[in-house]
Amino acid sequence: MTEFLQYIANGLVIGGVYAIVAVGFVMIYNVSKVINLAQGEFLMLGSMLTVSLISMDIPYAAAIVLAILLVTGIGVLMQKYIIGLAKKATPLSLIILTIGVSILIRGIASQIWGKDSYTLKPLTGNDPISAAGVSVAKQSVWVVAAVLIILIALWYLMEKTVTGKKIKACSVNTLAARLMGVSPSKMAMLAFGISAAAGAIAGIVIAPLNVTSYDVGTLLGIKGFSAAILGGLGSPLGATVAGLLLGLLESLGAGLISSGVKDAIAFLVLIAVLLIKPTGLFGERSVGKGGL
Repeated sequence: MTEFLQYIANGLVIGGVYAIVAVGFVMIYNVSKVINLAQGEFLMLGSMLTVSLISMDIPYAAAIVLAILLVTGIGVLMQKYIIGLAKKATPLSLIILTIGVSILIRGIASQIWGKDSYTLKPLTGNDPISAAGVSVAKQSVWVVAAVLIILIALWYLMEKTVTGKKIKACSVNTLAARLMGVSPSKMAMLAFGISAAAGAIAGIVIAPLNVTSYDVGTLLGIKGFSAAILGGLGSPLGATVAGLLLGLLESLGAGLISSGVKDAIAFLVLIAVLLIKPTGLFGERSVGKGGL
């Protein structure tokens, strides 16, 4: 039972990262109907920029804030000067475009940081926290806290602010939103910025639990996208639940069966769910009514 609880704890931590990445996919898709397959690179940039800024003797907290701001700016620029200029492109063309951006960012990162792995020290020490025989790193608490903070912040933005209502308007009908004085392109830039910031935060909180490198965002981006599809591209809540579910399945699969099949188990569940309910666990029959 203790081992089982340990697997659950580990799964919730990695699932939290998948959830953050998945929410980023959903945020962008809801506003612009673009599936941004460069989302994983935001995660990589967040961790790598933090490592570089700290190496320049910038205080830890300031390095984190600056890295998040830089990645947010990259996300906004990506929407404005790449995605925004391809308004008439087909959805498939936009997907290929974001794959190209992902490869470009990864290539530039490999030239800047090389192909070595880097470490980022934990935010609050290395001593683990133990309870009921289950031991988790203190950094794991920051991962869970990041998930909760991001979800609460997004809920407040979407439900309690005028900006959130504008974003919702664009997700439902961009033409009607434009006629009401809302700029879909500005809301899309905002969505990319928020998504990039969330990805950077995920990269920063997960890096101390492992190592980070120029290509660390590739697999995490794929897992986050899988969670977004599994939960339903139109549902932030569904993406969160699906991210946690994938993390749990991976941890249990690695612990109870073999570490070599953990990815296969997660994707088998994804395939099974989509065969039964193609819109995902929380998806609607129709998501949105057209893009920019």
